Amino acid sequence: MKKLLPRTAVAATAALTALTALTACSSSSSGGTDKAKIAFLMPDIASTRYELYDAPLFKAKMKQLCPGCTVLYQNAGADAAKQQQQASSVLAQGVKAIVIDPVDSAAAASIVRNAQSQKVKVIAYDRPIPTTKADYYISFDNQKIGALIAQSLVDHLKEKKAKGGILEVNGSPTDAAAGLIKKGIHSAVDPSGLKLLAEYDTPGWEPAKAQDWTSGQISKFGDQIAGVVAANDGTGGGAIAAFKAAGGPVPPVTGNDAELAAAQRIVAGDQYNTISKPIKIVAEAAATVTDQFLRGEPPAGRTTLFDTPSQLFTPTVVTQENIGTALLGPGGALKVAEVCTPTYAAACRKLGIK
Repeated sequence: MKKLLPRTAVAATAALTALTALTACSSSSSGGTDKAKIAFLMPDIASTRYELYDAPLFKAKMKQLCPGCTVLYQNAGADAAKQQQQASSVLAQGVKAIVIDPVDSAAAASIVRNAQSQKVKVIAYDRPIPTTKADYYISFDNQKIGALIAQSLVDHLKEKKAKGGILEVNGSPTDAAAGLIKKGIHSAVDPSGLKLLAEYDTPGWEPAKAQDWTSGQISKFGDQIAGVVAANDGTGGGAIAAFKAAGGPVPPVTGNDAELAAAQRIVAGDQYNTISKPIKIVAEAAATVTDQFLRGEPPAGRTTLFDTPSQLFTPTVVTQENIGTALLGPGGALKVAEVCTPTYAAACRKLGIK
């Protein structure tokens, strides 16, 4: 015979069930932050920063903000179709937010629409998504980056009374951030009085393609090339490799991202400048914004770009003159021991870097 519970026990059980349901509902309405899944979708491995810095730093900050949250990290390897598949996969796994650095800024619009249709927040990271409004955009000011590296080069060439013109090696034509950098470069080069000999949009930001193009320009212009404005350290490294392969002197070449190899090239005198934009700043800001969205507390943008609430940080130009403090000093993005290996020890000493 089935034993019946007293009415008071039945009532207590019902109340407990209702309380449990209410608690679950409350957790769900706040974004389920305790055990939420977040996707961190990066664009390529040509830039070493994503594997070495962006992903680990983002994961660490999310762990601090939300110990029970899970970060699903994927890298598209410069393949826009693969990034679409990765986005579909993480959505199927129930992510509550997607932080995405798009391979192709235009193609990423469909990722934004698909995610938002499922009530998933999208934070554009490093590169904007102009045609469809993401929920937030976090980056360094890319147009300012272009203007800073180009103006730094222009000033240097004028100071040295260099003869000739400039090559411009831009980033990927499918990357909206590259377009902003390109716009910034032109804002400094066009009114400079220095001739723009030629420019190139580098597919996928691939250093090998930048090298091949630069090799062709060396054959065409020779010693007329006074300097090269390259949009990042990878393309800058490709341009430098082309000059070295040609056997002639390497003119001043710019960069951006403050990669380890670029820092070593600057110390050695092969690369003129780069941009210090501590990835820790943007990675942790992205994690903070993501956590706010999960908690149902949408952050206000400090500015607006492409109709999207945005937070844009200001970068710093790094040359031999300030690399010891801007990049290798206390709290710098790189450590002296990383840069000043035996191969570069003498060059570091010459610059007073210890």
